[in-house]
Amino acid sequence: MKIKIFFVLVAAAVCTCAAAAQNVVITPKKTTYRRPKAEMDFKRTFTIRRPIVKAATPALSTKITRAISPESVLQINMKEELGEYQWLEEADYKVLYNANGIICVSLWMTGTAAYPDSVTRRVVVDMRTGNRVRVAEVFQNLPGLAGMIRKAQKIEIAKAIEEIKKQPDAGEVDPSELFSESNYTAADLKEFSVNADGVTFYYDYGFPHVIEALQPAGEFKFTWSRLKPFVKPGGLLARFVR
Repeated sequence: MKIKIFFVLVAAAVCTCAAAAQNVVITPKKTTYRRPKAEMDFKRTFTIRRPIVKAATPALSTKITRAISPESVLQINMKEELGEYQWLEEADYKVLYNANGIICVSLWMTGTAAYPDSVTRRVVVDMRTGNRVRVAEVFQNLPGLAGMIRKAQKIEIAKAIEEIKKQPDAGEVDPSELFSESNYTAADLKEFSVNADGVTFYYDYGFPHVIEALQPAGEFKFTWSRLKPFVKPGGLLARFVR
């Protein structure tokens, strides 16, 4: 009886490891849309390349596909884009991680209103449930985590100020004023990405468009060893810090 129980436990452990190591198949699907009443010639069409997921079941495949869709992550409103809004020119994506039960995708879009612009967002999904993963679900001591990121941000800001001072196109801009309200807090813990090496957190400094090229990346990368005190035990990311 004890031997039978032992083999059942071993089999369960093997299944758990296999599930944790699983990934899904993500296939691109590019669609070109034509606006029936384009305001300008270059706005007659726009393209969206979507990530289509094939997971363990059709229902899970649909749920994950929706969670990482441009409509969900970038909040694209197709009715508006095909009607009077007409900002979007292209939307695309890149898979950043697809293993260990985790999907991480970066999605971006470009368009033109008064001037050309772009938006990039990242999303992390639990492939077992198809749900989007929020920071509070996988990290603990969020004020402490934000404090660690804030230290990295201060270093980035100091370097950026020195670089901006060297730029001839900075004009009369006071670099210090550009960062007067930049102070990473727990409220900024919204967007992150995951890969085998660690986690990257993001911050938008919100520079005016005319000097947007001077804006620092606002990307703060930390290894799993640095993040270990902040990763929730038993959470989706706990497997990386054991």
